[in-house]
Amino acid sequence: MVIKVFVATSSGSIAIRKKQQEVVGFLEANKIDFKELDIAGDEDNRRWMRENVPGEKKPQNGIPLPPQIFNEEQYCGDFDSFFSAKEENIIYSFLGLAPPPGSKVAKSPEEASSLPNGDVVGEAESTAEGTEKAEESGESEAQGEGAEGAGELPESPEKEEEGETAAEEAADVSKEGAEGEAEEEEAEAREEEPGEEEDS
Repeated sequence: MVIKVFVATSSGSIAIRKKQQEVVGFLEANKIDFKELDIAGDEDNRRWMRENVPGEKKPQNGIPLPPQIFNEEQYCGDFDSFFSAKEENIIYSFLGLAPPPGSKVAKSPEEASSLPNGDVVGEAESTAEGTEKAEESGESEAQGEGAEGAGELPESPEKEEEGETAAEEAADVSKEGAEGEAEEEEAEAREEEPGEEEDS
């Protein structure tokens, strides 16, 4: 299976070039085999891409823009769907590929045999056991939240009092400064009164 990435090598749009570059760079960095097909220089590639993009994925004008990604003949998606799959760490399923062995997205045998509700295939659990597990997971989540918040210790009351004292002192200093300025202005005004000028 070969991933086909339809690109326009002579695109005038910087946004399209950046999107194409991101897709191609990601595939190269993750050693995913792909084939880059130019729609700008090859009319057959352009026609094939336009015909094989599903109708619901085509823009209003009907002409899909590159990059468009296919797995052989199967449409995978455009840049936006690629980006979403990459962010959600589901790129291999997006591309229709099996994840490489040892990758983080590969499921362990236990996960592969488990049902969506968390039960393991072939095991019968009573309702009470399921409830106990749910309660335990709730407790472990609460403990995990407590551990996360441990780095953010609240300030001690002493520090809060110091902060209040410092704030009060700053307010007092600015108040005193304002009163001192007012007194200076009054003194200057008294000196400049017209009836008290000294004759020489």
